[in-house]
Amino acid sequence: MHEQIDGRLRSFIEAQHMFFVATAPSGPGGHVNVSPKGVGGTFAVLDERTVAYVDLTASGSETIAHLRENGRITIMFCAFDGPPNIVRLHGRGRFVTLYDEGFDELLAHFEGGVDEDRGARAVVVVDVERVSDSCGYGVPLMGYQGERDLLPDFMERKGVEGRADYRRLKNRTSIDGLPAFDMDPMPSPVHPVE
Repeated sequence: MHEQIDGRLRSFIEAQHMFFVATAPSGPGGHVNVSPKGVGGTFAVLDERTVAYVDLTASGSETIAHLRENGRITIMFCAFDGPPNIVRLHGRGRFVTLYDEGFDELLAHFEGGVDEDRGARAVVVVDVERVSDSCGYGVPLMGYQGERDLLPDFMERKGVEGRADYRRLKNRTSIDGLPAFDMDPMPSPVHPVE
């Protein structure tokens, strides 16, 4: 257990190329979700007890649905090269969408150049309540070959309305039917010209 994210832990976290986000709905039912994240420059340590990451438009929105319901979140980093280590950050999460005040200010913390044009739909901010690390002896050694950079390019090609249409189609509810990313305004109906 650690009191905060500083020194060696912060250096370790900032050096990782990917991390995993885990959330779950309240109660005994529903699906636990674990999402891999790894687009470069989309994670930031804001201070010793607060972290954030850019939430990209994708095929689902489980994390946002669970944060809306109960706020519980865990972020895990694994050393795939160098000395073995696993770091877990347990906390309470919230999100700031591209439609919310403060979104642009939060995006300024990230170096990846991923903005709304490249698929950013929100920034997830986590108030970290528990910081722990463990040995990581069971994590395999793997080499980093580079960024795929497919998702941001795919979202950029869709354009503003295309991204909003995609989110309305795929992100409005979770797999358990919970409200998820339903913030995109509905398009105005088109009336035929008489």
